[in-house]
Amino acid sequence: MPLVTLQDAELAYGLTPLLDRASLTVQPNERIGLIGRNGTGKSSLLKVIHGELTLDDGLLALDDGLRIAMVEQESAPPDADTLRESLALAAGFETLHDERERWAAEARLTEFLHRFGLDESQPTATASGGERKRAMLALALARKPDLLLLDEPTNHLDIGGITLLEDLLTAGPVKSAIIITHDRAFLDRVATRIVELDRGYLRSYPGNFAAYTARKADQLAAEEVAHRKFDKFWAQEEVWIRKGIEARRTRNEGRVRRLEALRVERAARRERLGKVQLTLTAGERSGKLVAELEQVSKAFGGAPIVNRCSLRIQRGDRIGVIGANGAGKSTLLKLFLGTLTPDSGTVRLGTNLQVAYFDQLRAQLDPEKTLAETISPGSEWVECAGGRKHVMSYLGDFLFPPQRANAPVKMLSGGERNRLLLARLFAQPANMLVLDEPTNDLDIESLELLEETLQGYTGTLLLVSHDRAFLDNVVTQTLAAEGNGVWKEYAGGYSDWLMQRPKPAEAAPVVTPKAAPNASSAAREKPKAKLSFKEQRELDTLPAEIEKLEQEQLALTNKMSSGDYHKHGAEAIKADRLRADAIEQLLTQKFARWEALDQKSAAGV
Repeated sequence: MPLVTLQDAELAYGLTPLLDRASLTVQPNERIGLIGRNGTGKSSLLKVIHGELTLDDGLLALDDGLRIAMVEQESAPPDADTLRESLALAAGFETLHDERERWAAEARLTEFLHRFGLDESQPTATASGGERKRAMLALALARKPDLLLLDEPTNHLDIGGITLLEDLLTAGPVKSAIIITHDRAFLDRVATRIVELDRGYLRSYPGNFAAYTARKADQLAAEEVAHRKFDKFWAQEEVWIRKGIEARRTRNEGRVRRLEALRVERAARRERLGKVQLTLTAGERSGKLVAELEQVSKAFGGAPIVNRCSLRIQRGDRIGVIGANGAGKSTLLKLFLGTLTPDSGTVRLGTNLQVAYFDQLRAQLDPEKTLAETISPGSEWVECAGGRKHVMSYLGDFLFPPQRANAPVKMLSGGERNRLLLARLFAQPANMLVLDEPTNDLDIESLELLEETLQGYTGTLLLVSHDRAFLDNVVTQTLAAEGNGVWKEYAGGYSDWLMQRPKPAEAAPVVTPKAAPNASSAAREKPKAKLSFKEQRELDTLPAEIEKLEQEQLALTNKMSSGDYHKHGAEAIKADRLRADAIEQLLTQKFARWEALDQKSAAGV
């Protein structure tokens, strides 16, 4: 039985229909990637399935007893003292009258909070955007839904969080999902089917995003040919009807009715939306040296963000910056730009720099100003790479119609604000482009166009992004956070970094350079520390101990996630929860001990 059946669905806001007799069937064990232009109605479709919106017309049928959980794009846990209290409030644990059911639900929530690396006792008010998103994902998974609805789940997540979510969706307890995302690598790994919302219609493509791309190109080509043939035939019929007296004498009423039908069909055709027109120029060449950091350190609240970092950026470098949330990616950019003063060390900027900076928080946009004032304050003209343009025409290149030019920025959606900020940046020459998470809220088509534009850019590029495909397609070097304020440079994009990065157990020990020994110093030099027999034996047995604990953890997780787990009784459930916490602590301790012994062994060789 299908989980969801949508048939001849109609939904409209204003004159433009979001759903135009659209149909969709969701089968068990399907993971559907829902894609489409910003503003086409993807989020509205999820809300229809979730029961938050009602169709104007058509049929929505859900399987009996279907449990649905939804994580919205900007969802956040309710206010409470701690994350756990907040999520328990959102889950409605206090309404569960069956104590065993409550124990099971709380155990599942604890499990997923731990898997997402969250401290359940953390005050909700201090949680970052990424922590809030992980908390809401943990809650949704803990509810054990039959169908999971995710609206841009990768926004605010770092790459580690994204890959963890991929693992949970492909091998976790939830078997069916509909996911709105622009992350192509995510879709390639997770999706079993792509559904595109295009001009009110839902079109289905089996397979992942790569399979969709190949099929979509063929479909668009066929659609263009069909439209061309239709328009040619329609034009011929219009010529016939206007031939004058001779044609009217021989006029065929059936042919006239057919022409009327052609006119109606042509008028009803919804043309494919235009593309953003991106042009970018590097302007005058900068000096060969763009920026240099020498032994730079920066800390906040005692935590090192950048620790004795020495890096040099040359003209034409295309550098991607990656790291976990809170690693200091934005801080590093500001040090390179000279807008943030280091605690120690020196920052040297090159000559003749023209910098364009894309701020992920969009602080450069004044919400009270109009779109036209934002792009060209005090003038109706924009000097851009393609020449002088009227501000209305330039806004049109970024898909803003003339009637919205005088609307305030605060009325724009997240994706529209991103497009407006890109329009503002690209309106001026810049030989150094600094982009901090520019892909958030962009639809796939705009994202791919931005990629193409950046590939042809001849200036220097600094890019922070969690979009792995975007990084692979744009950058030639990767600057990665290694922990404790250490940053290291790798050749290539994200995939190249994956192959080159050191494994945790293989991390090289820090070796302090020594002066050449003389006789007295050699006599005083202590022998290198070596592992004792007991330590060597401990090092040899640790991998097997860790594997055994991980197997026990997996078995316990499967047991706690089973449908009849509540039947085990409150005492057994409590014991399982305590054991799960103990295993997590033991694994942390044993991994730390393994790394310490391994480094000591390497140093003593």
